[in-house]
Amino acid sequence: MVLVQIPMCNEKEVYQQSIAAVCNLDWPRSNILVQVLDDSDDPITQSLIKEEVEKWRQNGARIVYRHRVLREGYKAGNLKLAMSCSYVKDYEYVAIFDADFQPYPDFLKHTVPHFKDNEELGLVQARWSFVNKDENLLTRLQNINLCFHFEVEQQVNGIFINFFGFNGTAGVWRIKALEDSGGWMERTTVEDMDIAVRAHLNGWKFVFLNDVECQCELPESYEAYRKQQHRWHSGPMQLFRLCLPDIIRCKIAFWKKANLIFLFFLLRKLILPFYSFTLFCIILPMTMFVPEAELPDWVVCYIPALMSFLNILPAPKSFPFIIPYLLFENTMSVTKFNAMISGLFQLGSAYEWVVTKKSGRSSEGDLIALAPKELKQQKILDLTAIKEQSMLKQSSPRNEAKKKYNRIYKKELALSLLLLTAAARSLLSKQGIHFYFLMFQGLSFLLVGLDLIGEDVK
Repeated sequence: MVLVQIPMCNEKEVYQQSIAAVCNLDWPRSNILVQVLDDSDDPITQSLIKEEVEKWRQNGARIVYRHRVLREGYKAGNLKLAMSCSYVKDYEYVAIFDADFQPYPDFLKHTVPHFKDNEELGLVQARWSFVNKDENLLTRLQNINLCFHFEVEQQVNGIFINFFGFNGTAGVWRIKALEDSGGWMERTTVEDMDIAVRAHLNGWKFVFLNDVECQCELPESYEAYRKQQHRWHSGPMQLFRLCLPDIIRCKIAFWKKANLIFLFFLLRKLILPFYSFTLFCIILPMTMFVPEAELPDWVVCYIPALMSFLNILPAPKSFPFIIPYLLFENTMSVTKFNAMISGLFQLGSAYEWVVTKKSGRSSEGDLIALAPKELKQQKILDLTAIKEQSMLKQSSPRNEAKKKYNRIYKKELALSLLLLTAAARSLLSKQGIHFYFLMFQGLSFLLVGLDLIGEDVK
């Protein structure tokens, strides 16, 4: 018995795709129930989602629509309220998909069987694949990071210690594991990481399936990506403060505690952003103005190049972008460092939750799922006809593409001025390798500061 949840909030660009994909899951109809958990405060979006749910219900899908008037606790509050329904006790597992995720029909057949004869298993997590990874330079650079996250971090941790961070979507939980770990909590903006840590401390094991994919979207605008990264880096620091006493007191092996504290929390979310920001954005440019100070080439060049090379290995097709990736990661360290500080010291922006803007990119599978009934009944489905209908719908006057409105990011522009000034200084003092790095890094900050990377998604 599988409960499927789709939490969403004002996401009218993608609600049809996700509902269609979930309603097409290959699972006995009597053993599955879909909950569409709508937090939208826009009446038009609410009515559109409600109509879509009703359409699928009339077609025989077991699906219910739930709407909250007050959006307390954001996604965690939404999931928590949904789990309090009386009928949830009839279900053993719950699959969660964010609004832009489109599971393949065989998703449950590849994930749920792992729970059989394994009473200690609490979570089965699938990897993400991206329908728009080649859309622009920003999405290509994000794809590098996320390929490393899934291929290395999630897979290695899943194999060796049966623990990793829940990605918040494209996963199946044993409901007993959720309840045993205290359920969804609204204390941070990373409810997925929170429940994963508590389940791990309670002895539950996780399995990561790198060969089971779930399609989704990457943010296509820098503003959307910046806000997403702020939440992804401030939330873990909030959670670290709250969980540290529990981790220390917990009766698990010492090496597991060390892994949780140093690798899971501190390395990727605190140490690396701090290292990138202070070394490349502050210390290196300042040394250009102090003749006595000198950084060795291996600090400036070889270590960053090696780290970028290792990060890009899981995405070999992205090797041409290794230099833009290194420069962009250093540029993003400003946002990540700021988020880390706000989360660690409980500043106001740490509790900010902004829904990531979606563009509604459709894969061929989505187009088939959304095809009109008369097209589906044909013996051979003409995918070209569906694409033409989809393109006509997208090109209607009310869906015309809006022109890009550039934002100005003052921190990035200030740092670009510092780096370019330091580059000029290094040129005068004939420090070749420093000059090239500072010049390109300064230009990278300038492009981001003027919002010239990515697209604007209103």
